[in-house]
Amino acid sequence: MNESGQAPHIFEPSQVPQGRVTRMLLRWLMRPARVVTVETLSPDFRLIELEGEALRDLAWTAGQKIQVAMGAGLSARTYTPMSWDIGRGRTRLLAFAHGDGPGARWASGLREGDTCQFFGPRRSLDLAGLEAPVVLFGDETSFGLAAAMRDNLQAGGALHMFEATDVVESRQVLDAVSLSEARLIARSGGDAHLAEIEAEMLRLAANGAQFVLTGKASSIQRISRALKAASVASSRIKAKAYWAPDKTGLD
Repeated sequence: MNESGQAPHIFEPSQVPQGRVTRMLLRWLMRPARVVTVETLSPDFRLIELEGEALRDLAWTAGQKIQVAMGAGLSARTYTPMSWDIGRGRTRLLAFAHGDGPGARWASGLREGDTCQFFGPRRSLDLAGLEAPVVLFGDETSFGLAAAMRDNLQAGGALHMFEATDVVESRQVLDAVSLSEARLIARSGGDAHLAEIEAEMLRLAANGAQFVLTGKASSIQRISRALKAASVASSRIKAKAYWAPDKTGLD
C-alpha cells in the first residue's frame, strides 16, 4: 500500500533519465496495466483496481509487493496488493496518498482508463506457516496487507492493531474495506502510545500468538524488542519495515 509524503514503501533503483536503454529495460521488466476504477475512500486513501493481460495466471500470494513506475527513469513506489484475480487479470491496491510525494501525486491524479507499468509481484513478506492466533501490527501503510491476510490466511484471519495519525479517517477507510474490527491507537508525542500497544502485544504473546510487524521502522523495532525481552521466539515474529522518516529505499 501504500505511499505517502512521509516516504513509506519507497523503491529507488535509479534516477537515470528515460533514454533508449531505460525504455528497453521497462519493456522487458515491467507489466502494463489499465486503471479500471479509482475510489476515493477519504482525503488520503484511494482504492485502485488494475487490469491487463499481463496480470493473468501469475503466482501471487498475500504479502507480496508490486512496484509501480513513477515518471522518468526507473523510479517506482511500492504497494501491497489486497487481492489478485489471476483468471480475470485484476488486482486491487489501497494507496495512502498523504503528502506531496510522487506516490501521493500518482494516486491522487489517477483516473479510470489511465495506464501504468509495474514490477512484480515480488517477494516482500513471507506469511507461510502462520497459525492462529495471528496479530498484525502496523499503521496506515499496512491496511492493504491486512485485507490480503484476511482473505488468504489459512489460519483463519488475524487480529489487527494499527497506530494512526488520524483515527477518524483510518476508521472510515477500514470500515470501507471490511476491516471494521481492527483496533486503532492514536499516535502521540514521543511515541508514548506505543506503551499501550506493547502491553497488549505482551498479553497476546502469553496466549501463544504469532506476530506480523509492519509499518514504521522505529515502531517495529520497539515492539520487537519488547516481545523478545518477554522470551517470544524469533520464529513467532515476522517483520517488514515499510517506511522511516526522511529515508528512502524501504519497501
